[in-house]
Amino acid sequence: MSDKCVKCGKDVKPIDMSFTLKLINRGAQEYLCSDCICEKFSLTRKDLDEMAERFKKEGCALFT
Repeated sequence: MSDKCVKCGKDVKPIDMSFTLKLINRGAQEYLCSDCICEKFSLTRKDLDEMAERFKKEGCALFT
C-alpha cells in the first residue's frame, strides 16, 4: 500500500484512501489525493466534504 498519490506524488490521508476505495475501486492498493480525486471527477473540495458527511450518515464503513 502506497501513502503517496499515484498521480501527483502528494501524501495521501486516510480520507483520500476512503474516497479512492469508494469512488474508484474497492480493491485499490494505490490511491489518489483529494486534489486529484477532485480533478478526476470535476468536484470541488466542498463537494468532497459534503460527500464524506453523507457517506458517514449513510453508515459507510469507509468513512467512520
